[in-house]
Amino acid sequence: MTEYSATNPLRIAIVGAGPAGIYAADALMKSDAEVNIDLYERMPAPFGLIRYGVAPDHPRIKGIVAALHKVLDKPQVRLLGNIDYGTDITLTDLRRFYDAVIFSTGANADRALPVPGIDLDGSYGAADFVSWYDGHPDVPRSWPLEAEKVAVLGVGNVALDVARVLAKTGDELLPTEIPPNVYEGLRSNKALEVHVFGRRGPAQAKFTPLELRELDHSPNVEVIVDPADIDYDEGSEAARRHSKQVDMVCNTLEQWAIRDAGDRPHKLFLHFFESPHEIVGEDGKVTGLRTERTELDGTGNVKGTGAYNDWDVRAVYRAVGYLSQNIPQLPFDEQAGTVPNEAGRVLADENADEHAQRFVPATYVTGWIKRGPVGLIGHTKGDANETIACLLDDAAGFTHAPEREPEAVTTWLESKGIPFTTWAGWYRLDAHERSLGEPQGRERVKVVERHEMLAASEPHKA
Repeated sequence: MTEYSATNPLRIAIVGAGPAGIYAADALMKSDAEVNIDLYERMPAPFGLIRYGVAPDHPRIKGIVAALHKVLDKPQVRLLGNIDYGTDITLTDLRRFYDAVIFSTGANADRALPVPGIDLDGSYGAADFVSWYDGHPDVPRSWPLEAEKVAVLGVGNVALDVARVLAKTGDELLPTEIPPNVYEGLRSNKALEVHVFGRRGPAQAKFTPLELRELDHSPNVEVIVDPADIDYDEGSEAARRHSKQVDMVCNTLEQWAIRDAGDRPHKLFLHFFESPHEIVGEDGKVTGLRTERTELDGTGNVKGTGAYNDWDVRAVYRAVGYLSQNIPQLPFDEQAGTVPNEAGRVLADENADEHAQRFVPATYVTGWIKRGPVGLIGHTKGDANETIACLLDDAAGFTHAPEREPEAVTTWLESKGIPFTTWAGWYRLDAHERSLGEPQGRERVKVVERHEMLAASEPHKA
């Protein structure tokens, strides 16, 4: 049985320094265990989804960073950024330096939508567009915004983010942290109509009331709902009775459906009971969208009516869900986009014989890679608490890592020539981005280029 103490703390690596990983670190430190934690991050900066997945006009959500800061300021935690798991470091490598490893790598790919025409020029995944407007260094610096009429498929918060960014003007978004290339792209955006499509009805929409109401705050965007789309069955009414949030969403949509049309220049239409049937194209480019009208079946689900509608749009964005990507050296469920696990413990190969270990030793998951990309950012706290409880229950049986000194792994990274970033480096990058925004009266201007981020955060490594 392994004993841990203040002089011999439990050494933990967490791969992924977004909210899920940082919440896991926080849960570890709030336990009675003596711990020493290294957070690994592929990007030069921490915060994952907060920095690269939340729309720039959501400072309220970005305020979560303040709470995450407090965790990373703790002496038991160290940030090691700009390190790509699977390329720069492997699970075998991590076993040398840590008693246990937690993966919290999130999801950054688009879930497939199997409809004809999905591969046409002008058909885009929401995740790629979000990465562009959030200044992700690994995507192109420009985005085609030539279409005057645009469709967004999906009725979750990501769909609303995409629709809102497309419908707003570049100048509206300039006070945010968007980098110059994103501002220039949005300033030349030609979209005048944005159509959001949901397969089911208002009571089945997945966006939150606050996100929905924010659509109507822009002086340039008129939100329009067809009164014919306000429909409920027994299942829908039950959903409203059992969820205050569902009821608030329905109430907001009802109010918009009965109001007089306004004169704001950009129009944002919310359509329900329209199931994507085909993205129509000509010469390899999007020229329209065909949907099948649906109707409620009494349970809150819908069935097709056989009636089709054609929509004159020149670009289609699918926001039908994110998908995590395969993690080297771990089992992976390609369909669910998750690592098979039980309460956060990674399950061993299901094809192994009955005498094999049930779990991969000292290996855990939390966040979206654990349960799939659903729920709000705060929901990953519950994931973290469950996973950490399992890890601490197992800790006495861990095999001691052979190279336990914290300097051992940084010496090894330096010997490989990996220019890793640190928490102190984040403070330098943060100050640099704020200094870029100050002359314009903006809180910050986000740096996009990876080498510029590195030069600001770790100038001696750039």
